[in-house]
Amino acid sequence: MAQSLPDSIRSAGFIRVGIEATYPPMAYKDPATNERRGVNVDLVTAIGRDLGVEIRWEEMSFEQIINSLTTGRIDFSGTSMTDLPARREKLSFVDYITTGGQLFTTQALAATIREAIDFCGKAVSTPRFTNYFPSAQAWSEKNCAAANRPAMNVVGSNGATASRTDLRQERSQGAILGAEFVAHLQIQEPGVWAAVGKPITNNLSGLAFPKESTALRDAIAASLSRLIANGTYAEILKKHGIAGQAVSAITIDAGQP
Repeated sequence: MAQSLPDSIRSAGFIRVGIEATYPPMAYKDPATNERRGVNVDLVTAIGRDLGVEIRWEEMSFEQIINSLTTGRIDFSGTSMTDLPARREKLSFVDYITTGGQLFTTQALAATIREAIDFCGKAVSTPRFTNYFPSAQAWSEKNCAAANRPAMNVVGSNGATASRTDLRQERSQGAILGAEFVAHLQIQEPGVWAAVGKPITNNLSGLAFPKESTALRDAIAASLSRLIANGTYAEILKKHGIAGQAVSAITIDAGQP
């Protein structure tokens, strides 16, 4: 299927893919081997096989990804990124998984924090550079005020690991991360974490491309559709414990505000 790729990619013989490898189960480092693992790693690797092209990974922090796309350092992002209209001013998305911001706490606190509204008046940590931060503030303004409770204190952290540390060290009573990450934490550390209620947001995550890179975007979307059809996609999501977040069909720029 290499013929579906842009001439520049076929001539180079590889695709440069940005990845932030600190967000399990989507992309992370195996602590035993320091090798990349995760849903996105497996999916992008499968795309490379399907298209007959080499994948060259470029590791970077989440906040570097958009700039790396718009400056041409990478061809697309292999890191999950919520498809939001504001981001589509510069980017285009191949949406491949459902997602949402999930409130969670420790099992020790779960006896007193049983539903989302119980976080009103409490500190909740979430990465400041993701959509979870403004979404948490909006949720608090709508739900805590309606229940005549004090606002949730949304604390911006430097990332998923920092938010989890805030919660472990009792600097916060809760945290918000992607539903897929919280599911992974509960599998990896049974008896430690407790998800509280349903995700406060409901959206799609996508692989991000520069807005003008429609040919490459469409080639990747077609490849993912083939991976859905042949069962590879479902197998990868099941392997990493997030089969419930699968989509039935690949879409482009279909995320909602």
